[in-house]
Amino acid sequence: MFKNIFTASLLLIYLQSQSQQLYEMQKGFESKVSSFENPNGKKGQGGKTNKTAKGNAFEWIYPGQSKVLLDIKDKGIIQRIWLTVNQSPVLLRSLRLQMFWDGNLKAAVDVPLGDFFVSNLGRPAAFQSSFFSSPEGRSFNCFIPMPFRKGARVIITNESIKDSARLFYDIDYVLAQNLPEDALYFHVYWSRQMNSKPGDDFVVLPKVNGKGRFLGMSVGVNTDSAYDKTWWGEGEVKMFLDGDTNYPTINGTGTEDYVGTGWGMGAFSNLYQGAPVADEPKRQFVFYRWHIPDVIWFQKDIKVTLQQIGGAPKDIVKEKINQGIQMQPVTVDNVNGFVRLFDLKSTPAINDENFPEGWVNFYRNDDYSAVSYFYLDKSSNNLPALPAIGVRTKNVR
Repeated sequence: MFKNIFTASLLLIYLQSQSQQLYEMQKGFESKVSSFENPNGKKGQGGKTNKTAKGNAFEWIYPGQSKVLLDIKDKGIIQRIWLTVNQSPVLLRSLRLQMFWDGNLKAAVDVPLGDFFVSNLGRPAAFQSSFFSSPEGRSFNCFIPMPFRKGARVIITNESIKDSARLFYDIDYVLAQNLPEDALYFHVYWSRQMNSKPGDDFVVLPKVNGKGRFLGMSVGVNTDSAYDKTWWGEGEVKMFLDGDTNYPTINGTGTEDYVGTGWGMGAFSNLYQGAPVADEPKRQFVFYRWHIPDVIWFQKDIKVTLQQIGGAPKDIVKEKINQGIQMQPVTVDNVNGFVRLFDLKSTPAINDENFPEGWVNFYRNDDYSAVSYFYLDKSSNNLPALPAIGVRTKNVR
């Protein structure tokens, strides 16, 4: 199953052909693991502290301090990252994970640690997927191949004001002298959108210039209590590719549809899609979607957005609007199909007698954050740096 899932996509980066077998010897590869017991995985240098008796399994990262987890100048591929820290929502948003390729001074990966590993709201949950896993909700694993040609540098910085992090980690990588010339670089971008107005789409990934492959996203949603238990996930994912302007080439039909489920979203985990957190009482949701069998290529640029649209029966929407809650009806779903309110000659108000009966979809405003994962044909990107810790940790609970 492992071969069927990956060979046709990501592991082609360092497997010579789709027929590669596990027992076939590969030339030009050298296996390494960087940890506190052997930083950078130097040959014959592991476990030297405490006379080899588990002397340096972890280290503390104090507020304002950084730890270099990997710093090599060579050609290769990061294959797996495992780590664990003492966990709290604020700390997981305060720890900053950065990855630099080929000596670049700008990070290709710049993201809160927890969000990178699909704990987008600082709430680790047990799940298993093709790219990431957390076996019992206490550790983090990443299996995305990350090629580099001249060097790789991985850093974690504790930007917390008061909390220290007790970090254990492994970075498994190979030196690969026969790395393909067209191997792409791994990039990650974190975004958050709060206090927007109804009708403003959440920008998951701002426009990225270059050629590459969009791997997918993990998203965290704190729904606004003003909307009570109304459904939040009617928004469509839109991907603007290679010069798209007003209208995207790829346009979904709803949030839970994009994740691959339907009629709402409960907690589940699958290889390519899942929702590790679906907490109705706390109004918190975390979901992911990986584009492995359904590849998303871009040749010039890409931008990804997610509409903030919810839905509820007409009576509830009417009541909320009359209470002054910010929401704007956009469509009504009834026995006659979709009534497209913006396509009508005159859009009726919710209190009008001629407003259609049925399920009303409406623009709303919630607190969205997301991580975009993608490959690019260059070792750095044109995206903004990670927002300050005040933005990342605001209202984290």
